[in-house]
Amino acid sequence: MFVRTTEVQADPARVDDGIAVVSNEIFPAVSEMDGCVGMSLLVNRESGRAIATTAWQSEEAMMATADKVMPLRSRAEESLDSSGSEVHQWEVAVVHRDHATPQGACARLTWLSGDPTTADQAIDTYRMAVLPRLREMDGFCSASLMIDRDAGRVVGTVVFDSREAMDATRGDARTIRERVATELGATVDRVDEMEMAFAHLHVPEMA
Repeated sequence: MFVRTTEVQADPARVDDGIAVVSNEIFPAVSEMDGCVGMSLLVNRESGRAIATTAWQSEEAMMATADKVMPLRSRAEESLDSSGSEVHQWEVAVVHRDHATPQGACARLTWLSGDPTTADQAIDTYRMAVLPRLREMDGFCSASLMIDRDAGRVVGTVVFDSREAMDATRGDARTIRERVATELGATVDRVDEMEMAFAHLHVPEMA
């Protein structure tokens, strides 16, 4: 499984407009493309940062849609009053769901970079050391790990039932990522805490 992420810096006042366009226009169009297995949208209403993710059955299916999604991306940027976006493609390495994503769910995304040769070690560490800790957290909903083997980048996403649940885990999350970064010799590039505005990803369990 593979995913394409599109990161957009929006006008905070236009976030709801962007959510409506993704839900009513972009998601139906993307869903009709061969190999698509869903879409999600994360937003930070205060900063205006938004991350749209589309999931694909194979790398070939993802690559075949690169040109087709460009007009849709432009439409999303327009609705969010953004001048551009940053696009990345990832391999899905780990997915685990405890239960369906409820209304009001929030997610914490942790972006790390390091030696590309440690990708498999990062996956094993996430499965054996990180995921068990996440599953014990109150309000845990789901978790995933995506990797870019060539660039030596990974992003881990953990979804919680509510913002309150996410906020309560902030200290534990910091301890976990600092330990993992040290073990892997990686750098924590960014941590995002965002609202799950739209959740229709249908990636199968890969824990």
